[in-house]
Amino acid sequence: MIKVKKGDLDKLGLLYERHKKKLFGFFYNLGNNPSVSEDLVQNVFVRMLQYRGSFSGEGAFGAWMFRMARNVNYDYHKKASKTEFSNNSSNIEIKDPMDNALNEGIETEGNNVLLRRAMSKLPEEKRQLLVLTKYKGLKFSELAEVIGCSEGAAKVRVHRALKELRSIFLELETA
Repeated sequence: MIKVKKGDLDKLGLLYERHKKKLFGFFYNLGNNPSVSEDLVQNVFVRMLQYRGSFSGEGAFGAWMFRMARNVNYDYHKKASKTEFSNNSSNIEIKDPMDNALNEGIETEGNNVLLRRAMSKLPEEKRQLLVLTKYKGLKFSELAEVIGCSEGAAKVRVHRALKELRSIFLELETA
């Protein structure tokens, strides 16, 4: 990204090839359909080009990229809600393997359906935190850069999101 910032715009294509699958998975796991997810990935790279001057090179590139991705997702849904064509996130599908913290007790197909329903009931911010840490493998320090807080605060937010997900899951399981 440093080279792109300095004017070597051809390197953006290399970044695209390296990171498009991660970004697609991020958007898809947030409940966007595949074609919307592809469009949002493209929008992230357009924004990277547009705001390449804001990349300092001090933090992790992934954190900077996912911060842009969160903003692109937010802008898309804000615009979509104004035009009343917003996607319903109740159709969320999680395709990536689960982290051990979430995997305990969620092994059958029926439980996977319950987990998808529970994820869809989480507020958008908490769902994003879980997707970034549990499915995309961001470290807490990187997550802290993405959401603009301290590492400790990022850990607390993820813990609270997991706690809320567990309680929603248990409610759905007993219903």
